[in-house]
Amino acid sequence: MSITSDGGPQMAPRLLRALRGERLERPPIWLMRQAGRHLPEYLELRAANKSFMDFCYAPAAATEATLQPLRRYPVDAAILFSDILVIPDAIGCPVWFETGEGPRLEPVATAEDIAKLDLTKLLTRLEPVYETVGRVRGALEADRTMLGFAGAPWTLATYMIQGRGGDREQARKFAWQHPDVLAALLDILSEAVALHLDAQLRAGAHAVQIFESWAEDLPERFFNDYVVAPTAKAIARLRQMQPDATVIGFPRGASHRVGAYVAATGVNAAGIGIGGDLAAARAAVGPSICLQGNLDPICLASGGAGLDAEIDRILAAAETGPHVFNLGHGVVPWTPPAHVLHLTRRVRGL
Repeated sequence: MSITSDGGPQMAPRLLRALRGERLERPPIWLMRQAGRHLPEYLELRAANKSFMDFCYAPAAATEATLQPLRRYPVDAAILFSDILVIPDAIGCPVWFETGEGPRLEPVATAEDIAKLDLTKLLTRLEPVYETVGRVRGALEADRTMLGFAGAPWTLATYMIQGRGGDREQARKFAWQHPDVLAALLDILSEAVALHLDAQLRAGAHAVQIFESWAEDLPERFFNDYVVAPTAKAIARLRQMQPDATVIGFPRGASHRVGAYVAATGVNAAGIGIGGDLAAARAAVGPSICLQGNLDPICLASGGAGLDAEIDRILAAAETGPHVFNLGHGVVPWTPPAHVLHLTRRVRGL
């Protein structure tokens, strides 16, 4: 609770309350990739900016992209328009996007490459991102939450090692063959993630999400050493700077490990992916941890009776503990905006 300008109490935004463990009369809702390619106004904005990374570093354009879905949909949060790869780009691993192929990076393959990474440049390079956070926060209604985010250390490392996304076999091979080099890289990235999230919170974000996009299909040892441990380190470091930091962890594809993930990392809330079982996740994390998810984005894009049935399923699951309605992954480009409006209005009871 905060204090309004007239001296009276003001409740925290409802999504923030849910993330902190409060059970509400309805679950708040926001959507991963709610800003972006399914919106015609976004496509116009994107066409007006040169490269995708330039777009991310342009506060006026990034602010507009962040706010566009809030004008269409009664969602409870704005999620910063940016990219997880701004961290590698800012510390000396250049990132660019190839049309139709996705991100490319200069690979980090040796201890010498890692030694060249420079954390001292991070906050200066990413100052336009923090300006965007502040601009968006200033434009939000009092009951809407401002969310920042970062990629998790393991996910960032996979891109940096491979120089691209893909099936991650090269990154896993690197982990088996060069564990000491990988450990050094993850240490740097844990610190970078903590600093980046701290700066977003200081700029006006209410809470932050850590995207572990490549948590799936890992041996248990790798999951513990390369997903859980670096994330726990980043969150502990963040809370040295921001003791009350509210953090969502999203270990995509690893919902069956969510209990151990939550216990070890200290996240306030856990995102559940498409294949996750909400009842099993609730049993694993207990009654007070917030869960987030887990509508299939293809179901949202398809619409119809199937969408309504899935909305009902998730709303029923949300009655078992604090919950944030979201997707199990991001909105796909061919999603009709009318389906998103239908979803958000139903969850809001409108």
